[in-house]
Amino acid sequence: MAKEEEYKEMFLAEAEESYEELNRLFTELEKNNQSRTAIDAIFRITHTLKGNAMGMGFDAIAELSHVMEDIFNEVKLRRVTLDSVLFQSLFRANDILGDLIQAVKTGTKVRYKGIRTKLQVALRKAKAYHEAEQEKNSDETEADKTNVAEKAVDKVEEKPEEEIALSKQDLLEEEENKGHKIILSDMVQVPVRKLDELLNIVGELIIEKDTLIAQRAEEKGMNSDLARLHRLTSDLQYSVMDVRLVQVGFLFNKFHRVLRDAAMIEHKKVDLVLEGTESEIDRNVLKTMSDSLVHLVRNSVGHGIEPPEERLKLGKSERGTVTLRARNAKDTVYIEINDDGYGIDVDKIKKKAVAKGLIPKAYAPVISRSEILLCLFEPGFSNAEVVTEISGRGVGLDVVRMAVESIGGKISVETELGKGTTFILGLPSSMAVKAALLFELNQQEFAIALAYTEAVISMPKEEIHKINTGLIATYLGKTISIVFLKDLFDLESMKDIETKGSLYKYFDTIEGNPNLDIVIVSYNNRLVGLVVDKLMQQKEIVEKKLPSPIDNIALFSGVTILGTGRMCLVLDIVSILLHLFKEKRIGTNIATLG
Repeated sequence: MAKEEEYKEMFLAEAEESYEELNRLFTELEKNNQSRTAIDAIFRITHTLKGNAMGMGFDAIAELSHVMEDIFNEVKLRRVTLDSVLFQSLFRANDILGDLIQAVKTGTKVRYKGIRTKLQVALRKAKAYHEAEQEKNSDETEADKTNVAEKAVDKVEEKPEEEIALSKQDLLEEEENKGHKIILSDMVQVPVRKLDELLNIVGELIIEKDTLIAQRAEEKGMNSDLARLHRLTSDLQYSVMDVRLVQVGFLFNKFHRVLRDAAMIEHKKVDLVLEGTESEIDRNVLKTMSDSLVHLVRNSVGHGIEPPEERLKLGKSERGTVTLRARNAKDTVYIEINDDGYGIDVDKIKKKAVAKGLIPKAYAPVISRSEILLCLFEPGFSNAEVVTEISGRGVGLDVVRMAVESIGGKISVETELGKGTTFILGLPSSMAVKAALLFELNQQEFAIALAYTEAVISMPKEEIHKINTGLIATYLGKTISIVFLKDLFDLESMKDIETKGSLYKYFDTIEGNPNLDIVIVSYNNRLVGLVVDKLMQQKEIVEKKLPSPIDNIALFSGVTILGTGRMCLVLDIVSILLHLFKEKRIGTNIATLG
């Protein structure tokens, strides 16, 4: 469906809801015309409807809701009194508003200018009467009062031709618009909980389909019936996932207040720019990332944007800019948080990282700029000294990184000193289905999310070398760590990684020079080769959470069920690599041998 049609559907759903709500509020207000709650609500609804209609180019709806908004602005200011005549006109105006909303679908021509003019005249009369009353109450002479009273009369009197034209239009609209109509929206609101339940059921259906296909394949091979079943279940799955998608603007628009509050606290002048708000993403991904985005926006204001006087000295505008930008690319949504502030001094970060032992001294001369910036996401980088030296860029970024990677996303940073900084989040557009690589270990299937998989290779044993802390090999000119998953699975606890020799027990038992199947995985721009027994196919899986207490096992993030009916555990690559890099063991290896 074209984006224009989607926007039109969304506008109609909200407009129809507004129309029904206005009917309810007018009815409530007619019984108690002093209800401030109802008056404020009507003003807010007509104001929003006017803005939305103008944005969509529906001029008639915008014009009619505009005059209704103006009337309730005067009611709020107590300059217009709601009487039975005005109520009659307001109810008629809302009926015609309803017809105009329906006309967006049907293309029917609806006359509305008569009631619009009638409301404008009523508004003009009320304003003139109010002004006359104000002048009458001022300290003027009796003669002046008489002159003022006569002048008010002049203001409220309509021109005869306007009155005749108004009456004609009124008669025509009376004929066309007889009475209130019930409108049912073509859109329904569904709680996310129900969509989650539906997606779970679809997941179960896919598992049953895979089981059926696997059984039939063993018997007589795939036939056209099963191929059709496969296509239908896949279509159903993606249809349900599509319903869960929301536009990024749904979250971005909430950041005007976040930025405003942060700027007030910091005594800075900052504007927010939103780009790519129509990009779509799974609502659960957006919900998971909302706190991290708040943190990054506040960080941009607090530690990125300079104070106004400092910006002027640097030849910049006194108002800084924070840009929230989104774009879709295949199955990934990229969200960027950019500021035009200080930028980050990479050399200062490098010195600090070396001093804190995050970068080995031997590796410091050859380390890349991007690797230095990765130190910002290390927990040890968050302290007061860093805040002063690099404008607070390290504060809390480890928490943001963990949130991103918990859903299979990636985070990076680009910066130019004096120009600004951009944080780039690559997030999966959906958390429901994962593309995964299946492999076999000890005659059991396991899965790795493709989001963490760089490559699969076959390597002879003699190309893998032992060092004090584990195994290493060369991949694409880089020295990387090699880990036998069998060694990891044999550990009593992940703490046993510290024990010398724990990561090459199985390597020592291999005789000869066989080729080993290795999955190269990446995390935080670090590569590790995981040795498996046998590589299998790529597959889309529906990952489910592990039940307690096994959900605390550091090796696994979840479980899926294969077509064979067998359980398949999904490796938690983030957790595994966090433990492997905990003591910077692999970083030291690279520095020593790279």
